[in-house]
Amino acid sequence: MENEFTDAQNIECKIKDILAYLGENPEREGLKDTPKRMVKSWKKLFGGYEQNAKDILKTTFQEGKCDEMVILKDIEFYSTCEHHFLPFIGKIHIGYLPKDKVVGVSKLARLVEVYARRLQIQERLTTQIADSIMDELDARGVIVVTEAQHMCMTARGVEKQNSKMITSAIRGEFTKAEPRSEFMQLIK
Repeated sequence: MENEFTDAQNIECKIKDILAYLGENPEREGLKDTPKRMVKSWKKLFGGYEQNAKDILKTTFQEGKCDEMVILKDIEFYSTCEHHFLPFIGKIHIGYLPKDKVVGVSKLARLVEVYARRLQIQERLTTQIADSIMDELDARGVIVVTEAQHMCMTARGVEKQNSKMITSAIRGEFTKAEPRSEFMQLIK
C-alpha cells in the first residue's frame, strides 16, 4: 500500500510541475488540491484498465437456436483521446446475431465501459467491442457503430464544433447487405 501512496504522491508532484509550466501557481487556493483530485478522477476515467472483457461476457444464457438480431442502441460513453489527452463523447450501437447463447443486456453497456475507460482512438474502441462480442459469445455476426464528438477537434486544431466521427466494425453475417441494412434501419 505504501508504494501505491508513493506513486500517487509522485504523480501529484508531476501535475504540480505541469500547472507551473502552464504559468499557474500550484499552491494557490483553487489549485492546491487539484493534483489530488486529478489522480482520484483517473480511477474512474481510466478504470477500464482494471477490467477484462472476458469477465464481463462470461455469464451467458443458453437459448438453443436464436435466429433474431439483438440490439442495444444509444449507449452513451466517454473516452479519452490517446493523442491529445482530451475527451471524446458519443453513443455506441451494438447488434449481434447469437448462435446459441445470449448475454444480459447490461453486459453490453459494461463492455463499452471496459474499452471506453482507457486511452483510446475511436477506431480501436469500435473494433475491440465487436471482436470481444464475436469471440466471447461465438456470435454469428456483430455490428458496432460508434458516433462521437472529439474535443481535440472542437476545442483545438480545426475547431469544428458540430463535427461527428462515425466508425463501424462489421463481423460475420453482418457483412451481408440484408442484416446490415436491417440494423441500420433499427438504430435510426
